[in-house]
Formats: sequence, C-alpha cells, structure tokens
Amino acid sequence: MIRPLGKSSKRLKEVADFLAYGGDLSNEEFEITGICSDSRHLQNGDLFLALPGAMRHGIEFLDQAISKGAKAVISDSAGFEIARSKIASIKVENFQNLPVTLTDWLYDFPSKSMALFGITGTNGKTTTTYLLSEIFKFAGLKSGIIGTVAIDIAGEQIPAQKTTPSGDEIVSILAKMRESRISHVAIEVSSHALSQNRVSGLNFASVGFTNLTQDHLDYHGNMENYFQAKRSLFTEKYSSNAFINIDNNFGRRMSEEAGIKLEKLSLKEHADWNLKILKETGAKRQISISGPNGVQFDSETNLLGEFNLENLLLAVAIAINSGIDAAIVTLAIPQLKGAPGRLELVIDEPFQAYVDYAHTPDAVARVLEAVKGVNAKRIIGVLGCGGDRDRTKRGAMGSALNRGCDIPIFTSDNPRSESPEKIIDEMVTGLTLKKDAELIVERKSAIRRAVEIAESGDLIIVLGKGHENGQEILGKIEPFNDRSELMEAIGAR
Repeated sequence: MIRPLGKSSKRLKEVADFLAYGGDLSNEEFEITGICSDSRHLQNGDLFLALPGAMRHGIEFLDQAISKGAKAVISDSAGFEIARSKIASIKVENFQNLPVTLTDWLYDFPSKSMALFGITGTNGKTTTTYLLSEIFKFAGLKSGIIGTVAIDIAGEQIPAQKTTPSGDEIVSILAKMRESRISHVAIEVSSHALSQNRVSGLNFASVGFTNLTQDHLDYHGNMENYFQAKRSLFTEKYSSNAFINIDNNFGRRMSEEAGIKLEKLSLKEHADWNLKILKETGAKRQISISGPNGVQFDSETNLLGEFNLENLLLAVAIAINSGIDAAIVTLAIPQLKGAPGRLELVIDEPFQAYVDYAHTPDAVARVLEAVKGVNAKRIIGVLGCGGDRDRTKRGAMGSALNRGCDIPIFTSDNPRSESPEKIIDEMVTGLTLKKDAELIVERKSAIRRAVEIAESGDLIIVLGKGHENGQEILGKIEPFNDRSELMEAIGAR
C-alpha cells in the first residue's frame, strides 16, 4: 500500500467524534497513524476497516490485523460484536463512503487539493488516462495516474495491483501525490470499483465514458447490470460534469440517462466534440478537432486505430474543459504516445511486431482492424483467454482473432485454475479456422512460433496481456512479459 511520507495522526477519540460514534470506547487516547482495509498491508498504528466485501467480511482477518499492529477496528454490527472483546472498536452502519471520507480526513483532505478526473468504460480507460496526463504535463502541470498499468506519481511508476484500488488506498495515494505537488490526477474507474463503492466519497472535476462491450459478466451477470454499474458514475454523487463517447450504443444510452451536465463526443456524427481525419500518410494522420465555444484546430497524430482517436478526443475535450488552452493541446497531440502495452510497437524491421492488452471481443476486433491500416503483407495474431473469468466471451474472442488475422495462433493467457487446453477449445469451437491457424498451448512457444514464421513485410500482434509482467497458472504467478518474450524470440531467430 502506497503511503505518504509525512505522518498524520489522530487520537481514537477524535475518530469517534468525526464519525459521531456515541458508544463506549476503550483506549480512546490511542494515536491512529493510518487507515487500512486490507490486513495484508496494515502497518503498526493503523485503524483497521473490517467491512463487508464482495466475497468475504473483513472481520475474518481481524487476528491478522491485530498481529500487525492495528490499534482499533471499525466494523458493522456483525463485525463489532466479534471485535469488541479483542480490540478497541467502533460500530458504523452507513459505511459506503467511509474508506474515502475517513482517510481523507486523517490526511487533511488531499482529494480536495487537486483536480480528479474519472474515466470509465470497457476499453480505452488506460489509454485515455495516459493521454490526458500527457496533455497536462505538456501544459506544464504536475499530473498523476491511478490505473491498470501503474500508479504514476510525477513520473515515478509504481506497479498497480487493481485497476481501481480501495477507497482508503486511493486517498493514501493522493496524499503521497500531494507531497509531490501534483495538481491533476486521472483515475481509471472500473465497474467493480463502482459496485463495491471504492470511489464513493470522491468528487471528480469531470468524468468520461469510452464505451461498453462484453466483459466481466462473471461478476455482473448480464450487460444491464454492467451498464448500471458504469452509469452510477454519471450522477451528482461523483461529478457535475461528463464527457461521453456516443459512437457506441451504450454511449448513446448513457448520454440520455446520465443525471448530470454532459457533452457528447463523436467521430461519426454531429456532437459537441468532433474529430475528423483529414489525411493519412503511413502511420501519421492529419486530424481536425472541433468543440464548444468556437474550439477548432488541426493537428497530427501517430496513434493507430479508430478507437485511439476516440480516446484522444475524450482526453482533449476533458483537458480543454479543465482550462488547458486549445493552442497548447494542438502542439501536444503529435507528442502523445498513450499507455504502455496498448498497440505498443516492439520492432518495425524486417517485420513489425506489436503487443496489446485487448482482452474483450470488441477490443480484439478493433485492434486487428487498426493494424490492417499498416498495410502489412500478412497479419499473424497470438491470443488466449483468461481462466476463471467470463467464459461466454471466449468464442467471440476466438472468432475475432480468426476473422481478423491471416494466421491466427490460439494459446493461453492467464489460465488460473482452468485447463488451458479447455479454454482454447472453447475459443475455437464452432469456428472454421483459417488454413494456417495453429493451436499452441504454451504462450511462450506460441510467440516463438509467430516470430519463426514471420517474413519481411508481415505484422505480428500479441494480444491480451499488454503491459502485464506475470502469468497466473494454478495459483502461482510466474514472470512473463509479452514484449520481452517477443524480443527474446526475435533475437533467437
């Protein structure tokens, strides 16, 4: 867990007073120096938040928290009855906003000292946050990122464990960012985080929506529940200012149902913000962007794919709305690179090789459509599906790979507790495979095979893991990075 360097402390009685807790309280003079909801990361002097979770109740980990030096615990009625005989305890009934609001108070409200920007959607969250942060930095501002790839604190990259951390950790990160004088923070907001109230209590200067396609149905059950989780971000609870990409059905619906002021974005139809391609020369695109209040400018970008132009437009709209001059944004756009592991070029001679994080049917299809624009002789694609996750998308992902590549190679991703052979079988069942298609269970071998058969002018795209540095098999995470594996295979050619 990321902590600020400067120490803050409150007496336990002050915590109780802040929460308006009127019950008996032992050891009320204890000094509380931190707040933590994960007993694994708890430090001596922390207050332990033992709250109900999606799968288990935090009170189950009370003994571990005490052994690590927890000074007190906050829990609901059920947890309070278990904890009160072991440790100083405070009972709360309304705890949705608690991790954020209590930690914010302890650290003297870091969330109020900077502008927060929340980005949600199935695909594009990471790239949009990186593009937005890059624009802020180009404008001379200190910016940070909280998201899938890493926690970026003024250029310091700290590996991320979740797309959106718990509320107490988010605020702890913001306190750390404040020490680096960061003024603008782009935050990926996942549907899990919204369902589990991880960002409840935060107020965003603006929120943005990229798109919604099939993913996480193992958790949400169906697309309607998934949409409603995302929709909850577009309410007064979180922000009064929204930017929504309407070039997808759920985006159009979001723009109709959002309960706050919003601006629509499109590459295809008239909207508040529009982006049009003026000219394409190789990987370069001359673009024109228009927006409210007479915003109109041309620029140039190296970003591949229509989806990346959607991400770019979202980042540009939010940046200009936040006060960045359009003239600065115009100059920034040619310099923007986006996120690591997102259509990241590894080599470009004698063939091109990319890695990408695409792990949904829509993302796979759109990435493969994007690389077709490079005009390669053949596209060789490598893809697997994760185990213990939404099984219903496997066939659609396999179909997208088979349809979008000249040579599709089906392999494993993070099989977790499942059989990788079974996952691959579900990916290809019912497909008429391309004649050169291959099924190679070991991902390392699949990447090596792609390099082995690649010829001058071909393009390799390894999909699914992008920036990730591990592969989870039967409960163990072994070191694995698609980019490194590609480079090693190329070197061994």
